[in-house]
Amino acid sequence: MNRKVSVAPMMDCTDRHERFFLRLISKNTLLYTEMIVDEAIDRGNKKKLLEFNINEKPVALQIGGSSPRLLAAAAKIGEDFGYDEINLNLGCPSKKVEKNKFGACLMKEPNLVADCLSEIQSSTKLPVTIKTRIGYDNVEDYENLHSFISKLKSTGVKTFIIHARKAMLGKFTPKQNLNIPPLKYDYVYKLKKDFSEDEIIINGGITTVDQIKPHLEKTDGVMIGRAAYHTPYILADIEKEIFNNNNIPSRQDIIEQLIPYVKDELKKGTRLNQIMRHTLGLFHGQTGASYWKRYLSENMCVRDADVKKIDHIMDKIKYNNVDTSVGQSA
Repeated sequence: MNRKVSVAPMMDCTDRHERFFLRLISKNTLLYTEMIVDEAIDRGNKKKLLEFNINEKPVALQIGGSSPRLLAAAAKIGEDFGYDEINLNLGCPSKKVEKNKFGACLMKEPNLVADCLSEIQSSTKLPVTIKTRIGYDNVEDYENLHSFISKLKSTGVKTFIIHARKAMLGKFTPKQNLNIPPLKYDYVYKLKKDFSEDEIIINGGITTVDQIKPHLEKTDGVMIGRAAYHTPYILADIEKEIFNNNNIPSRQDIIEQLIPYVKDELKKGTRLNQIMRHTLGLFHGQTGASYWKRYLSENMCVRDADVKKIDHIMDKIKYNNVDTSVGQSA
């Protein structure tokens, strides 16, 4: 599994439509699902929750929970659906996840997490990874992080994705937790030195290719988050500069390739806005970008969007001087 660059699991963002769209831009970046709770997989509509387009691959399933039995069952179901990796969420800091005992609050219970990981690994042949933070609340010393990773490593896990901020449990909103706690990249670099045989992926506040490159000199991979959602064409830069792939589609190519997918999904009952909302940032920084966002917002990102307008979207791009060329993302 190539984890040199990946796109983080993001709630309300990295659904199957977003992943299909991003895969049109980048063939090599590893994509993750939104976090799906083990109980939802156990009790819910598994096809609706887990089905994805084969063209999204490679794609990893992120699961959340604290029941070794339910997590193991969810992992096996994920394997059966064709995912390439199972990732356990140990980093989400929201009040909701703490109340339901999953996410970053599990950093308080390393023995329970180890039990969960052991059960997950016994249920699947897929690689099992974790995503966590460097600490929580007032527990932010490196020694505690080292001890936590050591405990998880003892179960056989070899890949650790580290968001280089601590989680403030119940004190900050999820958005505040993405910005206020200071980044401590040095903690992640030190982990790589101390666990040199394991795969250490760094995450948090990384928004450009120029920022990615130095991190790759000190870790095994970089996970980007909001930058990939709000300025998705950054993945084209990553393809060219990180993966040495010069066969980069233009923005117009991407939309033209997306249209058949949209039409197929509309036949299945998917609403137009559920797909097109993910493309709002495609032309970020380009001439005509404001027109693109306005046109989508007014015509395709509303609940009762007129599906016929998808047939004319390329004309709108051409006739309103929207820059569709291959080039650096802004």
